[in-house]
Amino acid sequence: MIALEIQALSERRENLLIEIGRVVLSQGFTLQRQRLADDQHGVLLTMVVRGPERKQRALAAAMDAQERIISYQISAFEEGVQKPHFAASRRIAYQPGAPATEPPVEPTVVEAPAPALETIDAAEESQVVTAVELPTEPDYAQVMAADVPFALVSAPAPAPTAPPIEPFIEMIPLGPDVTSVDQMLPKLLSDYPDIFPRLQKLEDSVAEAARASSLQLAGQRLGASIFEHDHGSSRGLGLLEAIERVGMPSLGLLVEVDQQAEQLHIHHSPICSESGQSGCVFFSGFLEGLLTPAVQSHQISIFSVCCRSFGAGECILAISD
Repeated sequence: MIALEIQALSERRENLLIEIGRVVLSQGFTLQRQRLADDQHGVLLTMVVRGPERKQRALAAAMDAQERIISYQISAFEEGVQKPHFAASRRIAYQPGAPATEPPVEPTVVEAPAPALETIDAAEESQVVTAVELPTEPDYAQVMAADVPFALVSAPAPAPTAPPIEPFIEMIPLGPDVTSVDQMLPKLLSDYPDIFPRLQKLEDSVAEAARASSLQLAGQRLGASIFEHDHGSSRGLGLLEAIERVGMPSLGLLVEVDQQAEQLHIHHSPICSESGQSGCVFFSGFLEGLLTPAVQSHQISIFSVCCRSFGAGECILAISD
């Protein structure tokens, strides 16, 4: 198995995660985490996926065939390495140069031609020159003393400049806060199925980078406990039977959910708000804890196809074994 990081640039956001998620799922990969961000170039998509190494070329070929993808990069995922998106806008420091000055133009002196003597003599005989008194310069003291209204014109305020777009940087995820999860688990079990206020407190008590991993761990441990308490005799089942007999009844106590074959459609998830972060990692962990001991293979993969927090109308989880 290999972990890969997919960075892609698209023109539009709507249903982008659903379409690319299906491509990833069709090539045998599972989604570990994802993020969408707006940029002046378009929509930046980052996905961390895990799957068979031999299918890496097939995944790249499938990405090439996607008309909505303007460009993309696939690289090996390195845990704890901060990697900016390749298509994110960067700020460039620009300092305009001094304006070009034109060289001074030296005046050219042109000598007037001397008047002919005959013309001067004729002018003296026919014209009488009268002295004219030229106007004198005004007395500025008298002008300033006069009560003359002046209109003061203020310069227009400069137009506001748009804030620079910060480069897109993927947050480095941290491992789960095991201590906080252990302290919250008994309260989740006692309040089940009314657990979402407790989950909100768990989110607020852990670091932002540890939020997703802590929610997933809480879901896994809660799901495993619910299986042992309510479905301990349901073992050795096929995947679809396990979803119908174990997954749907338990998850249906938490949220409104519909089953479509191996996909679960969650409606109005209270931890996946349109303006917040995805909480599907909790549901994935919850189903993993519920279904892993129920299926024959004792191993399942859960892929978040889409989420309300990324603009979808509902959250969809695809389950495979």
